[in-house]
Amino acid sequence: MSTLDFKFRAETNDDWMEFGSCRGLSDIFFAPLAERPQTRHRREDKARTVCLQCPVLETCREFARAHREYGFWGGESEEERHQAGYRLIAPIGVRA
Repeated sequence: MSTLDFKFRAETNDDWMEFGSCRGLSDIFFAPLAERPQTRHRREDKARTVCLQCPVLETCREFARAHREYGFWGGESEEERHQAGYRLIAPIGVRA
């Protein structure tokens, strides 16, 4: 099997990311290993506060939904995107 046989994510215009309020704050947008539920809620509340003041909130949300991103994007957690009908390829920690 050659490397040409693998599917890669389509190239996208990510220029909008330069304007995100979250730049440099990845620790509140992506969960650490073995994060406790109470800690997750506090982390996501901080992330949501940043998102709600972000100039690219809607673009970020649509990007995450379209590309099945993990983490907190556009004011939504993975679970919230899942509940809205945007499924992850391999959901981790999504509660029923």
